[in-house]
Amino acid sequence: MILRKINKQNIFGFIFLALLVIGLVAPFTFLKVEEASETVEQTVSKKTLKKVAKKIEQPLHDVNLPNFAKIRDVKEKKRKFFAFIKPAVTAENKKILAKRVEVERLIEQLTLEQPFSLEDEALVAKLITQYKVSKKFSLLKQLYELQLKVDVIPQALVLVQAANESAWGTSRFARIGLNFFGVWCYSEGCGMVPSSRNSGADHEVAAYSSVKQGVERYLHNINTHRAYNVFRLIRGQLRDQNQPLAPEILATGLTAYSERGADYVLELTEMIRHNRPYFDLANK
Repeated sequence: MILRKINKQNIFGFIFLALLVIGLVAPFTFLKVEEASETVEQTVSKKTLKKVAKKIEQPLHDVNLPNFAKIRDVKEKKRKFFAFIKPAVTAENKKILAKRVEVERLIEQLTLEQPFSLEDEALVAKLITQYKVSKKFSLLKQLYELQLKVDVIPQALVLVQAANESAWGTSRFARIGLNFFGVWCYSEGCGMVPSSRNSGADHEVAAYSSVKQGVERYLHNINTHRAYNVFRLIRGQLRDQNQPLAPEILATGLTAYSERGADYVLELTEMIRHNRPYFDLANK
């Protein structure tokens, strides 16, 4: 009986001691866990902020670009988008048309066997370099080749391509680099690296300092790149037949512009048809 009492006393003593230790130590144990948890949360937050900061890509231009993504009214968005792009298209087509007048003058002059001035010769040399015409061609063939290349692109076709390629001005390439046409470049640092670029590829999506520059490069690309020979031949045939440069017809020469080929062309022609009212609204 005495032994049992001692054991019970010892047991109660141990229990009391254990509870005392737990009572003294537990608050500090839980405190450490909370502190560790706070530290982890702070670390995660800092990492998250760093990732967010990295994703915020700064524009490579100083143009005050409208925030087309925030315009909810479809009619208003289309009107503002076309109004934003249209002045540059009009201005660049006007420059091209002035060059074309000179080319046609030179063709007529050569056909009539009238000698070229030094200024005329310098102009021909400049244009065949600018429009990538072979220097091996005869002078008359060079001028006929220039006649095919130095020509306007219908405004409606340019506008719908800009809308299509830039998702109505909301794409990363439009916002960051004023590239509304998806034009590529091939020197390091010339533009923006596509996030979906294949391993080993070296192209970038060109960045421009102004809308004018972007439109100019797009028009020049269509007028000079061998991928659009068919487009230029169709345009040349329309000119020969004194037919208007119908954007729907010319769009058929742009199958090479997209991997989607014929489907891309059909989409462009549908966009031209559906958006005709907004081309005029862009002037208001």
